[in-house]
Amino acid sequence: MLNNSFFLILRRMRAPIIALIVIYALAVIGLTLVPGIDAEGHAAPPLSFFHAFYFVSYTATTIGFGEIPNAFSDAQRLWVTVCIYLTVVGWSYSVVTLIALLQDKGFQNTLTLNRFARRVRRLKEPFYLICGCGETGSLIAHAFDRNNQAFVVLEKDELRVEELDLQDFKTDTPALAADARLPETLLIAGLKHNKCRGVLAVTNDENANLAIAIAVRLLNPDVPVIARARTPAVTANMASFGTDHIISPYERFAEHLALAVAAPERFRLIELLTSLPETSIPEPHRPPRGHWILCGYGHFGHALAEHLQPTGITLTVIDPHPISGVASIAGLGTEADTLIAAGIANSVGIIAGSDDDVNNLSIAVTARELKPELFVVTRQNHHANAALFAAYDADFRMVPSRIVAQESIALLNAPLLARFLEQVRRRDEGWSRRLVERLQGLNDGLTPGVWEIRLNISAAPAARHALMHGDGFKLGQILRDPGESDRQLDLVVLMIDRDGECLTLPEPELPLRAGDHLLIASRQSDRQRLELALKNANELSYVLTGREEANWLWKKFSRENKPGA
Repeated sequence: MLNNSFFLILRRMRAPIIALIVIYALAVIGLTLVPGIDAEGHAAPPLSFFHAFYFVSYTATTIGFGEIPNAFSDAQRLWVTVCIYLTVVGWSYSVVTLIALLQDKGFQNTLTLNRFARRVRRLKEPFYLICGCGETGSLIAHAFDRNNQAFVVLEKDELRVEELDLQDFKTDTPALAADARLPETLLIAGLKHNKCRGVLAVTNDENANLAIAIAVRLLNPDVPVIARARTPAVTANMASFGTDHIISPYERFAEHLALAVAAPERFRLIELLTSLPETSIPEPHRPPRGHWILCGYGHFGHALAEHLQPTGITLTVIDPHPISGVASIAGLGTEADTLIAAGIANSVGIIAGSDDDVNNLSIAVTARELKPELFVVTRQNHHANAALFAAYDADFRMVPSRIVAQESIALLNAPLLARFLEQVRRRDEGWSRRLVERLQGLNDGLTPGVWEIRLNISAAPAARHALMHGDGFKLGQILRDPGESDRQLDLVVLMIDRDGECLTLPEPELPLRAGDHLLIASRQSDRQRLELALKNANELSYVLTGREEANWLWKKFSRENKPGA
């Protein structure tokens, strides 16, 4: 790429450089041919090549040094005058060409690409590659930044990349306006970098996400991929290529809504665990059972119908196109007559689920005017309309970008979370309610972060050493604050994976073992305190004993000054 920039400069500047060389060559040759005069005014031979070259050199650099070795004849001065104006023309041509080169879009893109590739190569810490930086990618990027996680961004829209520079990120994030579907672009962005920990294909184009997932699987199969999909066909195609995690916001929201109807406390628990960390705790959702109206029967509507009907909810679908197999009425749902014909008087809920935000808001407003107590679910398709949907304040709002971002962050921050959620789905409502109450009290009205740590030599060297070579310790002993050993950290150990066995909500008296894999929910500050204790032997000793461990210098001094030493 550096060669590309260099050769582009040479190609664009070739003509001006040749023109300047020719002009100065003619000036030197002319001075070696035009006769001069001596000090007495008599005719003298022309300048030697050396003196001619010397004169042209300091004249060309605008230094000025006079006429040497003798005063010039009129013929020599006339030739020098001609050469001066020729060089002015030559330099003007060169400067104009250089300015045009610097303003050339292709040259600027080449320099940007070089700078981006150089920054990616110099990354020394693990990073994730985010392909697509719309609303979903932006949410993921900010979550990474809060967790001090490095990342690289590929975004096709140049304006969005420029907007990234205005974001208040802690670090200078490498970002490039390029098509992430191209394998060469992925390689430049660090796909084969030894610090690349994963790729997130979260563009708004599911076919682009498919192309990215396939390219990653072929170019670097060891790197996990999280891909966003919309239709069942693309989802199946991604699965056939072994994509690690496929997130369909339509399917996921349909699952969540059905779970909120069938098991609201379990849904509340899953919502807390998968929300973006350090954000406001969402309001509880309690969708009622009964008859519902579904406006829009595309991919989203199909997914909703498939998941809601097994919960005992009956549906009447409103869609402009004829539908077979379900109770339906032709229309958009924006008209009161259509809603009345669909049975809104006997309905307990309505879903405004079309792919048009204006229509969805119109459906919701009209429905609530007809029946104020109706449970209203809205679908927000575009981030630009977020203020309108927030002003309406529906009972439940579906935002595809936020669903994808939340699940992506949860999977990356704590891969063990997926196994814990499997355990949650087998628990009753009472168990879920009690855990929800504990989690809601962790972070002063904000959602806790869910993270994991393994008690091994890389993540927790001090803890591993104490477990392998010391007296060991119990789970409750390490949950003290390293700054105040009599204060417990505000965190919940959700699960311990011990050699494949899952210990859900372990008791404080459980003895820990080296290699245990802990899944924890806490605020960010308490996470940092616990990580410090597990890594630092002195901090761990203070947490376990309540006494500060003296350093080696003080121990040596104490031994040397001990009586009888």
